[in-house]
Amino acid sequence: MSHQQQQSIDPYRHLDVVLNPNGTLTRSRHLPITPPNSDPTLPLLTKDITINPQNNTWLRLFLPQTALSSNAEHQKLPLIIFFHGSGFVVASAANTMFHHFCSAMSAAVPAVVASVEYRLAPEHRLPAAYDDAVEALEFVRNSQEEWLTKHADLGNCYIMGNSAGATIAYFAGLRVADTLRDLEPLKIQGLILRQVFFGGVQRCGSEVRLENDGVLPLSVADLLWELALPVGVDRDHEYANPRAEKWVGKLGRVRDLGWRVLVSGNGGDPLIDREKELVEMLKEKGVEVDSDFEEEGCHGVEYGDESKATKFIQVVKHFVSSSDV
Repeated sequence: MSHQQQQSIDPYRHLDVVLNPNGTLTRSRHLPITPPNSDPTLPLLTKDITINPQNNTWLRLFLPQTALSSNAEHQKLPLIIFFHGSGFVVASAANTMFHHFCSAMSAAVPAVVASVEYRLAPEHRLPAAYDDAVEALEFVRNSQEEWLTKHADLGNCYIMGNSAGATIAYFAGLRVADTLRDLEPLKIQGLILRQVFFGGVQRCGSEVRLENDGVLPLSVADLLWELALPVGVDRDHEYANPRAEKWVGKLGRVRDLGWRVLVSGNGGDPLIDREKELVEMLKEKGVEVDSDFEEEGCHGVEYGDESKATKFIQVVKHFVSSSDV
């Protein structure tokens, strides 16, 4: 595509945002929100718990009703700590699409799911979201919340995200890999990375091929990184590029810990080639990787196609249930 055609996609209009002179964003797209509901007659219970009131970060917990039955008393469920997507810049853990996805996953796996509300850029540029992710892990470790203490197996924990949420999951996981003893009894068994959003100055083939993609055009991806990264750095910065020396050096530790990594993506997503590169990089370092790539499907397809969501959740269920824990 020509530079002129690329410019025809206005990334601000695509995202329904306006950058204000003071560096904040006006976000005009109001995504539907679902409140939590812990009514014990429901098949799935949800509640919100504050992590850090100063930063307005919190967890939405998802608990299958079956976990409350007396015969389930000693059968604790795996714990999935989930980070939503939307380019670090928009959306919330309370948005209906993320709520429904986490509900379906919690019921099907079954697992206790903790979906994290983290700070958004550009008001809070990276590493704010990565800091919030690590704080969320520490919060879960220390929490006296009954749903976590009674029903979640902290020794069987997975860090998961989709899109920018998968980026958060990946970098937060690598960040705590050296200090895992501080997180005990929380024990991370693996990472689940769905359509992970990485950056790099050098374009990958799928970014060029799908430059004017209807869901995530290249101009939008570039703007998201511009808004999320520290002012003045490029997409090869360690907050965006997994090939930064800081991160590659930690993969030996991930291998030695025995973490497993699930990488999932779709052929119609401009990010697909970066995800395939990640799989190769992890394998080169001896990390155990499961890859789940489909030819069809766009970025975020699981939020608009129930059958795709169900299929991916089954992949997650198999990945979690095949753990040696």
